[in-house]
Amino acid sequence: MRIIHRRILAEAQLYVLYASDNKPSSVLDQKKSRPGAEMIWNSVILLSLLSSLPFVASIPKKHQQDVTTSVDPSLALSAANASASAPPLRSYNTSRPHTPFTGTPTTTGALTASSIGTGISRGGAAAGATAYPGDGKLHHAEPAPYIPAGGIGTNGSTPVYNTKSDFDYESLALALYQEWIELDLFQDGLRRFNESAFRAAGLTAADRELIAFMAQQEVGHVTMISNILGDRAPQQCSYIYPYTNVKEFVDFCQKLTRWGESGVYGFLAHLDSREAATLLTQAITTEARQQMIFRQFEGLFPMVEWFEAGIPQSWAWTLLAPFISSCPENQTRVIWQNFPSLMVVNEPDPWIVGAVSRNSSSSNNRTSGYNFTTSADQISRLNQTSGFNQTSGFMFNQTTGTNNTVGPGVSIPKSPKGSGRYNSSTLGIVPPVPVSKTRPTPFSAPGRRVLLQWDLPGKTIGPNNSYITTTETKAGSAKFVIWVSQLNVTYTPLFVVNGTNNRTNSTNSTTDGIRGYTIQPGLETYQGDPAFNGTIFIAITDSDPYVSPFNLSLIDPHVVAGPAMYQAG
Repeated sequence: MRIIHRRILAEAQLYVLYASDNKPSSVLDQKKSRPGAEMIWNSVILLSLLSSLPFVASIPKKHQQDVTTSVDPSLALSAANASASAPPLRSYNTSRPHTPFTGTPTTTGALTASSIGTGISRGGAAAGATAYPGDGKLHHAEPAPYIPAGGIGTNGSTPVYNTKSDFDYESLALALYQEWIELDLFQDGLRRFNESAFRAAGLTAADRELIAFMAQQEVGHVTMISNILGDRAPQQCSYIYPYTNVKEFVDFCQKLTRWGESGVYGFLAHLDSREAATLLTQAITTEARQQMIFRQFEGLFPMVEWFEAGIPQSWAWTLLAPFISSCPENQTRVIWQNFPSLMVVNEPDPWIVGAVSRNSSSSNNRTSGYNFTTSADQISRLNQTSGFNQTSGFMFNQTTGTNNTVGPGVSIPKSPKGSGRYNSSTLGIVPPVPVSKTRPTPFSAPGRRVLLQWDLPGKTIGPNNSYITTTETKAGSAKFVIWVSQLNVTYTPLFVVNGTNNRTNSTNSTTDGIRGYTIQPGLETYQGDPAFNGTIFIAITDSDPYVSPFNLSLIDPHVVAGPAMYQAG
């Protein structure tokens, strides 16, 4: 029996009539739907001109509890808001501990197959890659009116939203690990810091509402990817974070959402399942909006770049794994590599606004007097202070003009009191934080000395300390720093000033770091677009092979340590 429904969008004054099979047809509920279920639109009647539409036609459903209080901001939908006919959400826990793992792992190392090849060799362009003339004319018959020949998945076959290869499954499993931590992170910040703490940082109750809605978005993303992966989809874990106040929380959020977004861009075009890629695109574009909002919360210009960079899966996993404390015993493991940690010691500080000079000791740069070998410049570990005491640890440095919680891949500039409005006294900003604000001087500039410290391989890290950092490079081979931003991949020389970078040296074990520096490069993607702007990625390599956005993963065998995130603007 076919049932005619009428849906009224009252705010938009738009009536839609459609007919549908009396069966589930949502791609988000694959287990209940069957191939061939489809919705047939009969007619659309527009009752008012577009100019009469209100500015906002709908608002998101309000979560059950008021996030303006210090009470746990549970995001469970109330019975009144939940629809019995909609696909169910994946369940999640809002009260997991945020403490380091102290047990013994039952298994170690990344997931591996029974047979492993020797590597992927670099080849030339694929046959026929340049055959299409690209002259604006049609060169093949149209399969249907107004439809050009070509494309993938355009032949009318029923889409199946599943994984179609090991590459698909492992890539989407990584994306799900990322969505789980984002859900927990947004909830934790609201739970840990009350409305007064947010107000002291220049953020309002409405801003808290927006973060709470972001967490609701993550519930949807978790559900969608879990349905694609099936019963063995990775489960929610327990996490640990480096922030101690609202300003540090916001800074960490904008960096975590950046690598989450870039991590998906890196593999999206390579998925065998174009159907899964379509849905994942619709999720990751939402995350891109989240990252821009956190930049605005931080008082930063929301989008200083023209293009967003993608990074390989092992880069994203290297950045993510240190913040996962433990996972359930039967958790699905991933194949991706954990590289040795790379840390930016003098991460540019968004809380400080001042002239950026190359060697001024009074500016945020403060690098001219830095000497890694003197006792005054040693980086001391403050695991108890930061609340993080897993193997890599967070570190703290106060003697070089920086004041950072320096962690594996992510350095969070410290805001001692967590209060004071974002750059308000210097930039003339009045609360709330503006939609956009151009800084009078940049965070950093070409010619800036970037101070680095990195680990040797062999450390346990990640969920239950069950993964091990590795590199395919030879001992003592660190020579370059690779900069990945927008459409650009650029190398700068690395100057090692402390440590042997030799894994077999008994005086330089895996608990010791190696120190060095490089110089921030300067070039443009296109005229007028500085290539290194925004939150970008760097890593240490043994050579400088040519790679580009589509084959960036070919750099992985050359990575000595990293990546790390660098706040260039």
